[in-house]
Amino acid sequence: MAYCTQSDILDQMDSDVLIQLTDDADAGTIDADVVTQKIADADALIDGYCGARYSVPFDTVPALVLKFSVDIAIYNLYGRRKGAPEDRRTRYKDAVEFLKGVARGDNSLGENDPDSGETSFEVSSDNPARIFSRSKMTGF
Repeated sequence: MAYCTQSDILDQMDSDVLIQLTDDADAGTIDADVVTQKIADADALIDGYCGARYSVPFDTVPALVLKFSVDIAIYNLYGRRKGAPEDRRTRYKDAVEFLKGVARGDNSLGENDPDSGETSFEVSSDNPARIFSRSKMTGF
């Protein structure tokens, strides 16, 4: 399951721009296969980082993952042509930096976080009695 859809991308950009970025056949329409591939590329990048701490692919897509999928997919679409405008490059870099933080454990996706909740540890020791101690060594 993809983390975002073509519709999510169209919420962020004009359809004419998406046509320019995907229409290799000059048909005047959005090439859905190209969009699907760039979404898959974005999702693979997300899974690569998030897989260090989460079970991927996500069954329920966290809001941040949806946002990052859209931002990265749009950046990838621009990469097919002239390169991304500065605001798209910034959004891409911010997404990747955040994802690196997720992989390190510095950032959380907020949902089903493996570090959320309290974890308790019990320490036990089954060491044998000490052979040498201060009281046993008195006088030596």
